[in-house]
Amino acid sequence: MSGQGAEKEPESSAGDQPGVGSDSDQPAQEPWAALRDLDAHAPKFDFQGVNRGVAAQHVMGDVITGGKVENHYNFGGFGSEPVAGEIPAETLERLAEDFVSEGTVFEELLERLRHDRVIVLMGNPFTGRRTAALMLLHRLGALPVRALDRDVSPGGLSLRLASGDAAVGHVLFDLEISREQPLREAHLLALRGRMRERGAYLVITTEVSPYVESTVAPATWHPPAPAAVLAALLPRRTGAARARELLALPAVAEFLSRERQIREVVQYAAVLAEEGRERIEGYSLEALEQQVQEWFEEAETPVQLREKAFLIALAAFDKGPYALTAELSDTLFQALRSTGDDTYQKPIPVFGTHIGKRLQKARARRYLADEETEWGPVTQVQAEFHDERVAPMVLREVWTGHPAARPALIKWLDGLSVDGRPFVRTRAAAAVAVLALTDLPSAMALVVEPWAGAKESRRQLTAVSALTLAHRIGAPNIPRIVDAWSTSVQDPKRCWVGVRALGLIGPERPAEALDALRTQARHQYDKKQAQGRVGGDEQVADELPQSVALLLLSEARDAAATALLPQLDGHASARALALDGFLTACERQDADRCPPLLDGTTRSAVASAAVSRFLQVALNDRRTNERAEDALRQWVRTADRNPAAESALSDLLPVLVAGPRDAARLVHLLDTLQGTDGRPRPAVTARLRTALTRPLAHI
Repeated sequence: MSGQGAEKEPESSAGDQPGVGSDSDQPAQEPWAALRDLDAHAPKFDFQGVNRGVAAQHVMGDVITGGKVENHYNFGGFGSEPVAGEIPAETLERLAEDFVSEGTVFEELLERLRHDRVIVLMGNPFTGRRTAALMLLHRLGALPVRALDRDVSPGGLSLRLASGDAAVGHVLFDLEISREQPLREAHLLALRGRMRERGAYLVITTEVSPYVESTVAPATWHPPAPAAVLAALLPRRTGAARARELLALPAVAEFLSRERQIREVVQYAAVLAEEGRERIEGYSLEALEQQVQEWFEEAETPVQLREKAFLIALAAFDKGPYALTAELSDTLFQALRSTGDDTYQKPIPVFGTHIGKRLQKARARRYLADEETEWGPVTQVQAEFHDERVAPMVLREVWTGHPAARPALIKWLDGLSVDGRPFVRTRAAAAVAVLALTDLPSAMALVVEPWAGAKESRRQLTAVSALTLAHRIGAPNIPRIVDAWSTSVQDPKRCWVGVRALGLIGPERPAEALDALRTQARHQYDKKQAQGRVGGDEQVADELPQSVALLLLSEARDAAATALLPQLDGHASARALALDGFLTACERQDADRCPPLLDGTTRSAVASAAVSRFLQVALNDRRTNERAEDALRQWVRTADRNPAAESALSDLLPVLVAGPRDAARLVHLLDTLQGTDGRPRPAVTARLRTALTRPLAHI
């Protein structure tokens, strides 16, 4: 099923109430489809080293680790605030000692600055562009260096330099270029004239911007490779021999294997030089936590609310289509923006940050990949974080570190839970699963329980997916919750969710899952006995054999069959559950492939014996014999197209014969079987009849 196309199965309307009573529609999506969507669309979250159940312990600035306070600085010794005034000479000397230009265009920029007097150094944040600007001036000997206040328009900059400033080098960090204040060639010509008059130099740093006149040729700054920076810095802190030992550590290789900012590499060099093995191995995750926290700091980050919404959406839809992520991130942005002010109605800008710049800020990448849809594979632009650990970390940080965002996040997830696209609903469930791993009580009370009790079938189905995925990633107590809900007699909606979830998480504990299903089957039986034909909860009763079938078709089929077989001789409700669940599994077809349950008989002696026993009982039970015969007819028709199915049936049919009556029934079934759509009797029936009658001489 597609991540982008709508489901083919019709779903109940918003007014339908699955699991409530006989008037409500059956939830449209079958268990097999739910399992398929979970397997196809659930993200592969990497929780390696991620704190579970608590917020991140590290903060930007002073980092408290093991009782010590450590100062962390950006590469270049400056924070994100603008610096005005003369740069101390000792600061420049210290930067010069650690500056690495290997693999960059630094020497070309140096010659260009010497000739032009003014250059605009354009680059992405955290690439060391500020340090590069200072080092260009330092290498030219343009001292002292004065940092200019960036609160100035491009056109007013030359006037700002009209004072009798004796500085030879000037640097302006992070000049704001916008649609209202573009950078024009005339601005640079005026600045160059001013610099030549004074025998001075100016370097302006700025982010990549579309608001630069085409006749302006900014210099593009790309940082040196992280490995080169680390290899250059570490020997200066530890000595060459020790540096070689440290650089050979697996933790260092792992750190460098991921996308890194220069400031993180500089910090890591200090950690390698000064810290023990535990801190060295944990720094990769620590740096990631610092980055995620920085993204969501209101005052100290350049990431605006719309981009924060995009970060959260990308965390939910990591490795999904970019257009989908951007679309749904604006829905979240709208909810976040109205938090605390329901009357806020300012429209969302239609056009915003360019995809490349947006993904760069998110430390993500775009790529082309085929997305499976109901119309076949479609190539789409996908987006993913460079580091696969970021997605769950972002969701955890927003949920636990910024509780004021919860109402907007819940509203957003509610909308996703009823989206017509299976991919969207599955990812909404996966996001809630991460929240449950982080803070189970709040996630259950604020999201999962309301979904489980909702009137919309899709919302209930998303609750099932959330519980299933939460269990897959290790959230605590999910089986206990599911068992309690599935055996409940008070809340039919929640009970239906629990029963469906049992079929999805039950394969790792089939005996316990079947016990819970059998308990609910007895509740339904007793209710009908007490109230008559209108008693019981129809949706719950219909779902019970579906979950049994999921268990019989799972990897735990042998254990499930072994636990289910004794129920054939148990209470009437348990016997009915066992037979109905088995026949539901029999009816599961997969195009022209060998039916899954029949295929299992060729893989396991336990499965083979169980299937034959169930079929014998079902064929001889007045309530189920017609359904069992129909299942066999479908298997025979499949065997006409599939040699593996024919082989399995050839082995199975003789085992079903315990006497002349059994033999006569099966011979009659084969002799009277019509092909699909009224076609002639399949040729395979003659071969199966031969296989059936050959061992019957003794009967």
